[in-house]
Amino acid sequence: MNDVIHLLPDHVANQIAAGEVVQRPASVIKELLENSIDAGGQNIKVLVKEAGKTLIQVTDDGKGMSLTDARMCFERHATSKINTAEDLFSLKTKGFRGEALASIAAIAHVEMKTRPGDEELGTCIKIEGSEVVSQEPCVTPEGTTICVKNLFYNIPARRNFLKSDTVELRHIIDEFQRVALAHPGIQFSLFHNGSELFQLPESNLRQRIVNIFGGKTNEKLVPVTEETDIIGINGFVGKPEFAKKSRGEQFFFVNDRFIKSPYLNHAVTAAFEGLLKDKAYPSYFLYLQVDPKSIDINIHPTKTQIKFDDEHALYTILRSSIKHSLGQFNVAPVLDFDRDSTLDTPYEFSRKGVTTPKIEVDPNFNPFKSEGSSGYSSGGYRKANSTGSWESLYTGLESEDLKSPDSFEQVEFESDEVTGKLFDKSEHDGGGTTFQLNKKYIVTTLKSGLLVIDQHRAHSRILYEELLKNITVSSAVSQQLLFPLQLQFSTNEIELLREIKESLEQTGFIFSEFTKDSVEITGIPTQISESEVAILLEQLLSDLENEVPGAGFSQVDILSKSLAKGMAVKSGTSLNPHDQQNIVNSLFACKETSLSPYNKPIFITLTVDELDKKFM
Repeated sequence: MNDVIHLLPDHVANQIAAGEVVQRPASVIKELLENSIDAGGQNIKVLVKEAGKTLIQVTDDGKGMSLTDARMCFERHATSKINTAEDLFSLKTKGFRGEALASIAAIAHVEMKTRPGDEELGTCIKIEGSEVVSQEPCVTPEGTTICVKNLFYNIPARRNFLKSDTVELRHIIDEFQRVALAHPGIQFSLFHNGSELFQLPESNLRQRIVNIFGGKTNEKLVPVTEETDIIGINGFVGKPEFAKKSRGEQFFFVNDRFIKSPYLNHAVTAAFEGLLKDKAYPSYFLYLQVDPKSIDINIHPTKTQIKFDDEHALYTILRSSIKHSLGQFNVAPVLDFDRDSTLDTPYEFSRKGVTTPKIEVDPNFNPFKSEGSSGYSSGGYRKANSTGSWESLYTGLESEDLKSPDSFEQVEFESDEVTGKLFDKSEHDGGGTTFQLNKKYIVTTLKSGLLVIDQHRAHSRILYEELLKNITVSSAVSQQLLFPLQLQFSTNEIELLREIKESLEQTGFIFSEFTKDSVEITGIPTQISESEVAILLEQLLSDLENEVPGAGFSQVDILSKSLAKGMAVKSGTSLNPHDQQNIVNSLFACKETSLSPYNKPIFITLTVDELDKKFM
């Protein structure tokens, strides 16, 4: 029998490892940034072209590498971080596997220039597909610069799986933000196709969060601090009123390493219990410091998952710490039965001196004076009303005016809108054929029975087809705002808005100015009010990020769906008979009448036969 098991060549093994470590350009940036931080870099610059498909360049001012180290770092399992297996449980660095550079070099053209501080000349190495093309001395600043060109050039199948530049850039920004948030003491910058996306100076944690997510973030943050023998907690959570519809601003860091933990995320959500609206997610930036021996980082190739020694204790401490912070800063309601608020001294009295009370007496008061002369009655000290010339109050009122039937023609009476009736008067008289049930369904008659329509889904379908037509065929009408509307967004959201700006303008939005963290709107669609714009755009950005659309029709489709959902009449809204009839007529003028944009049924029918069976 012939032997069938054999060792894989190094270049094949490296490509297999690359499949675990490098999924997309963002993975390369994560690994290179972590190496720069481990090297002691204090000023790290990232340069990207075509979302990393053409070029990724990371430059740092760290320690640099000698000639031997520069060559060895591209070998598999070559690392300076660990020597024995026990070192895996006392890690304080980012990288330790020794697979990142070897994996990247197996699937791209890599050029590295590096120089340690104690040498005059550096080293330049060029590698293509795990093969060293050249190695020579060069003049370069202290530190390391790595250029990764033509990612996946020798694996076309992997390159075909990459998304559009917009989507890949979004993943790059996510990875960049995670590393930058974990190290506020380091200066970071990010450039894409020559334009600056981020310029983050050295700062404290709060300033770093504000620099990344915009100036308005500062007022949303509530500090969280807790020190125990098991864990140290530091960071911020967002106030409940600023909770978002997406999980975008949720960050856990353990020993300055970004992780994903559904279990700890549940602890944060439990701390906000009763404070959040339905389907709203709190923002948090939490930094946990634990003993490296109590965690295992080496359970996932990307090192974003960690196994804890005692997860239950961490869960309890984290939830209690957040609850305490929300109560301490009067964000959550607190009951204190021992405190009497009526005994609190007002702030304005805190610096006032003590004054002697004074009694004032009216020396001219005489209770025995007559009522006409003093204005006071002897019995009740009541001020007398002047009743002189009372006939003048009725001057001009003639008896024939009171009898005239036209005297109250111009009088209008206000009355509250009655919404609790099942049938309006006009419908009783035969003027309408619909009525609203439970402020959610529109009921109308058919020849064969009844038709029950979900008003929100029906209106969503109407608006969806109208928006699709506006974006692809003709522009919609816009209403001008008296005062421009200023909205704050993160850099990532601003880039997304720039991409869909043209489509939004076709629906009726008018944008006058874009900055790094804000946008100015001077016109909005006629179907929405000014107060709904911020909520609508936030929901739209959340939908686009979750769907991760590419270019072309799919993005237009998601844009139309999200806007239609946000602009449609909600369940619980009272509709007059005219609006009810308008929705019914518009629905059956659509191309698709039975399904909403999200493929949910819009209406059901109840035939006379089905109703007859109910009475049998």
